[in-house]
Amino acid sequence: MAEWFRRSAEKIITYDKREIAEGTWIKCPKCSTVIYHKQLEKNYHVCISCSHHFRMKSTDYIQLLFQDASIQEIGENIVSKDPLNFNASKSYKDQIKISKNKTGLTEAVKSVKGEINGIPIIVCIMDFSFIGGSMGSVVGERISRAIDVARKEKRSLIIITSSGGARMQEGALSLMQMAKTSAKLAQFSKEGGLYITVLTDPTTGGTTASYAMLGDIILAEPNSLIGFAGARVIKQTIGEDLPEGFQRAEFLLEKGFVDHIVHRKDLKQKLSFLINFFNN
Repeated sequence: MAEWFRRSAEKIITYDKREIAEGTWIKCPKCSTVIYHKQLEKNYHVCISCSHHFRMKSTDYIQLLFQDASIQEIGENIVSKDPLNFNASKSYKDQIKISKNKTGLTEAVKSVKGEINGIPIIVCIMDFSFIGGSMGSVVGERISRAIDVARKEKRSLIIITSSGGARMQEGALSLMQMAKTSAKLAQFSKEGGLYITVLTDPTTGGTTASYAMLGDIILAEPNSLIGFAGARVIKQTIGEDLPEGFQRAEFLLEKGFVDHIVHRKDLKQKLSFLINFFNN
């Protein structure tokens, strides 16, 4: 018996532990399903089990809406400065540099001109991966220029929001973008332009208090966090417990702040249908 065990053990071959690249497998925060990242990308970054919508980069939204169609970027050469010489644990200049290297983006929004199903449109897409999608002077300027192009060329305007709010590193300059973009949208609306917003997770702070909630039609992705102040701040202020699902897209739909909740796979067709319907 001992001789058999020794011979069997000699045949056992061991291997070094295989390394799994970080991010290759992703765990769904809602249902805990572990998903291969390629499968998640193929499914528009939506969980295959529970349809949880993961946050998606601006470049992925461009691919979703335009696929391989040609687009033209608006204001891509406008980049952030450091008007206040802001310093905290990191300087503002370093934060911008790190975000550029990490994301491959130059700012927290991309404004593009193109066509969706043959319909000429302007789309601004915010990206939470760039300094939390915060709204600074460049974000405001890129959106403002996109609105101007939409107004002059009689194109419908879509803004996909994802933001933690105003960018504190720019102080009052970031807050001014709320008024600036709102004034541009008022002019666009006065001239008969159609403006649709798509609220994604998260849409908070100054973004919510300005252009995110000014759409003629306000769409939202499922279970997106949407609000101005944080839930804990509101609870402490009013001294009451908040209802279940507070500040989630479904709650806002029930209360009339959102017009419709759209699954990501249906977004392109829904936008083209709405633009065709209202423009005709």
